[in-house]
Amino acid sequence: MENTAVVASVESALTEVLEREVGGLTADVRLFEDLHLDSTSVMEMLMALEDSMAIVIDPETLDMDDFKTVGTLTAYLLRVRGESSGAGQIPVAAGAGE
Repeated sequence: MENTAVVASVESALTEVLEREVGGLTADVRLFEDLHLDSTSVMEMLMALEDSMAIVIDPETLDMDDFKTVGTLTAYLLRVRGESSGAGQIPVAAGAGE
């Protein structure tokens, strides 16, 4: 899944959660300050994203830095998506291939 597809999923989830059309998001849009999300709407958005992207978000991996902007959220979701698609693969040791 590429960056633009993830942003489209975020827009769709936000439209559902905020009950208003959300589109044209750019990487620098701040989730809390610009879109006025709160902790409840973030949880609703994450549940919608789990459904639409077929991912499982582990609460242990959540970090507030991942929710600063659309760009940081997109990067987080791409990491989670990559981990999900890598299920069953042999893990690579840290530092391997460097």
